[in-house]
Amino acid sequence: MLLKNLPPDARPREKLLARGAGALSDAELLALLLRTGIQGKNVLLLAQEIIDTFGSVAGLLHAPANALTRIKGLGPAKQSELIAVLELSRRALAQRLQERPVFETPLEMQDYVRLMIGAKPHEVFVALFLDAKNHLISTEELFRGSLTSTSVYPREVVLRVLHHGAANVILAHNHPSGGVEPSQADIHLTQRLKAALHLIDVQVLDHIIVSSSAALSLSERGLV
Repeated sequence: MLLKNLPPDARPREKLLARGAGALSDAELLALLLRTGIQGKNVLLLAQEIIDTFGSVAGLLHAPANALTRIKGLGPAKQSELIAVLELSRRALAQRLQERPVFETPLEMQDYVRLMIGAKPHEVFVALFLDAKNHLISTEELFRGSLTSTSVYPREVVLRVLHHGAANVILAHNHPSGGVEPSQADIHLTQRLKAALHLIDVQVLDHIIVSSSAALSLSERGLV
């Protein structure tokens, strides 16, 4: 069915204007970005097919460029728009975290980390550097690959903390498998970094584990 044949309140643009963005499905929101379908497939069907291909909206937004180019109907212009949307979301959350203490908005902080690394296909370790009032100074990817206590070097973390003049730090990494339960290696790594940073009077406030759809705070579990 063509979009013009749908009832007005079922068309994505009209639905958004009448009921707000929260009323739209992932496919409907993506359809608004794509604007047009391809021959034999309206934009809603195309949008749902693209989401299904990558497993989720997060999977799509974090997909490498070479994966996006293989999707019929997703040309360079539309790829650029999707990348821009993700980057704007990251920047908006980062600005909010810079304006007020991160622990006033813990869910925003976790969403920020998920947007950054949640859907990456490999493990990534990042640090959120905070000032004395726990406002975000900067976020930096420090390590990638298989993360263990032997592949994340406390000395490098300490150097980056000193570089940013941070008073506190939040650690974070992703689990590409999708689960966010901490392993013993995650807990051991947290304690090792906490001890190293304690020597320079910098406190580890949390270690967040994320996937594309979930986040877990080790601090809330009493593990930091």
